[in-house]
Amino acid sequence: MGYVVDETRKEPAYMLLYEALRGDIEAGVYAMGQKLPSKRVAALDAGLSLSTVEHAYDLLAEEGYVEARERTGYFVVYDASRMFPLKPSALPLVKGNAMEEETFPFSVYAKTARSVLSKYGEMVMERSEWCGLKLLRNEIMMYLARARGIHVDIGQIVVGAGSEHLYSLVVQLLGRHRIFGLEDPSYERIHKIYRANGVRCDMLKMAGNGILSSELKRTPALALHVTPDHSYPSLATADIAKRNEYIAWAREKDAYIIEDDYASEYSLASRALPALFSLDPDHVIYMNTFTKTIAPSLRVGYMILPRKDMDAFREMLSFRSCSVGTFEQLVLAELLNNGAFERHVNRMRRKRQKEQHDRKIRDDIQDERQQPAVVQERDTQYDI
Repeated sequence: MGYVVDETRKEPAYMLLYEALRGDIEAGVYAMGQKLPSKRVAALDAGLSLSTVEHAYDLLAEEGYVEARERTGYFVVYDASRMFPLKPSALPLVKGNAMEEETFPFSVYAKTARSVLSKYGEMVMERSEWCGLKLLRNEIMMYLARARGIHVDIGQIVVGAGSEHLYSLVVQLLGRHRIFGLEDPSYERIHKIYRANGVRCDMLKMAGNGILSSELKRTPALALHVTPDHSYPSLATADIAKRNEYIAWAREKDAYIIEDDYASEYSLASRALPALFSLDPDHVIYMNTFTKTIAPSLRVGYMILPRKDMDAFREMLSFRSCSVGTFEQLVLAELLNNGAFERHVNRMRRKRQKEQHDRKIRDDIQDERQQPAVVQERDTQYDI
C-alpha cells in the first residue's frame, strides 16, 4: 500500500487513511471488483492499529466505495465510468412512516421563546424580508457549514413555510415547461404538489442506492427531485457513486437537481455523505426543513439557490412576503445560536444508533437460536 500517516495533521489517523484510499479508488488505482489489502496487512504497512484500519474501511463501505464480504475481505464497488455500485442491493420497502416524529423538548423551546420575547420585544411584530430574517439566515448559513460542509452566502438562502411551500416556489423558479423527474416510490405528497402546480412528472424507478441509471438515461426531465438520504418509503440512500451520477446527469443536460435533505440530520452513518449541493452548487437547489427535527407544527423550511441564478430568481420572488412569522424565525435563530438544536439532533442520533445496535444484537441472538443443533457422535467403550 505504501501509505504514510502524517502525524503533524490534526485529523484522526483513520480519516487520513480513509482519504488516501478514497483518492486511490476514485483515481482507479484500485479498480472495480479488486480486493483491498487485508486489514492486518494494511495495519502493518501503515504502522497503524487494526481498529484504525477497520474504521477507515468501514467508512469506505458506508459511502459505497467498497463492499465487505464475510470471511473474504473488502472489494471495490465504485466505478467512476459507470457511477454506480457493482451490485446494487435490493430495494427495501416499509410500511408506515419512514421516520417517526422525534419532537424537540418543549421546556427548552418554551424557555427560548420567553427569552426571545424579552430580548427583542416589539421587534417580533415586525415584518421580515421576503427571503427571511437576516439573523436566521445567518444562523442557517453557519449551521450548514458546521454540520453539512455546505458553504454559501447568506443571500442564497430563502426561508419559507415548510417544504410544501418551497416546492411551489421551485416550480415558479424553474418554470412549468420543465418535466420533473421524481423517485418511484417517493413521498406521495411531493407528486401531488408538483401536479397541483401544473407540472408534468416522470416517475423514475429506484434501486437500493437511488434512481436506476437506465431511468436517468431515458427520462426527458430537466429537473430531478431526489432525497439522497433515507428516501421514503424505500429507505434507499444514495452512495457516493450514485450522487456523482446525479451530478453528471445534471451537467450533461444542463438540468437542475432539487435536493430534499430532510432526513440527513438523523443519518445513522458515522460520517455523513456529502450533500449534492456541495458537489455542484451550480446545478443543485438544496432544501431542508425543521419539521422533523423540532416539531411537525413548526412549518419552517429553507432552500439554497445557485449563486449564478440569484439575480434572476430574486427578481421572480422578491415581490412576495415571507411566509414565516418573525417570532418563529427569531426563536429558531436562537435555538441554532445557543446550540440547543444541535444537542437535540445529536441526542436523537445517538438514540437511534443505540436502537440499531440493540436490534442487531437481538437479531444475532435469534439467528443463533434458530441454528440446528450439531450432534457429535462419540465412541463409547464398554468393559467386557
